[in-house]
Amino acid sequence: MLDLYNRHINYLRISVIDRCNLRCTYCMPESGVPLLRRADIITFEEIVQVIKEAVGLGINKIRLTGGEPLVRKGICDLVAMISAIEGIKDLAMTTNGILLDKYARSLASAGLKRVNISLDTLNPDGYKSLTRGGSIDDVLRGIEAAKEAGLKPVKINCVLGHSSGMGEREDMQEFCRKHDLELRFIRQMDLETGSFHPIEGSGGGKCSICNRIRLTANGLVKPCLFNDAGYNIRELGISKAIKMAVLNKPLNGTYSKANQFYNIGG
Repeated sequence: MLDLYNRHINYLRISVIDRCNLRCTYCMPESGVPLLRRADIITFEEIVQVIKEAVGLGINKIRLTGGEPLVRKGICDLVAMISAIEGIKDLAMTTNGILLDKYARSLASAGLKRVNISLDTLNPDGYKSLTRGGSIDDVLRGIEAAKEAGLKPVKINCVLGHSSGMGEREDMQEFCRKHDLELRFIRQMDLETGSFHPIEGSGGGKCSICNRIRLTANGLVKPCLFNDAGYNIRELGISKAIKMAVLNKPLNGTYSKANQFYNIGG
């Protein structure tokens, strides 16, 4: 699919759930957030139908996100259902890694190709504080499990906050070199003010070459992370929702008042 600015749209990011097992300070308040009713969360069957329609329109790259995708019950079954769809060249997942030690082998067997793992600091106390209770040991075990399962390349997403210093960057770079991990530095973003930046180590964050659309956990196809537009698959039908998202994909992101990172998948 080509949008109005001649960008080839071939990438669909799917937020499979709005729930998460961490409370990262830059993502959500400590008390948590209002959650979708279970009836409003898209079913596996709806996700599969969206992907089939999208592949027929030119999508060949799928990424599963959340919330935290590994807290969605039956996630390995969903991966198997998606991987059976002809025309998908890349099936990946972004995860915080907390549950990856448990699921990595099953995910790989189901057809997942690779993972991006969120890790913003190597300091155990700093990680616990940033995530409000998470254990970095769980993530480190998840990283090793992903490598052993063949979910490669394993990429590390490191969000740089206002307090991140050069020493932390260098420590993360050395850690990733030592463990054969691909590192991406992501500057902290703000949906409401429209503050976003290109991602170091990736083509992400560059509007001129953006090739993605998004499916939220409640069934909205969104043309842009930094935009409030969304097209409901249940109200419009899947094909029309996808086509409208591509047709209305803006040249540049601006801001979003309707979404937060926890419910749009980052």
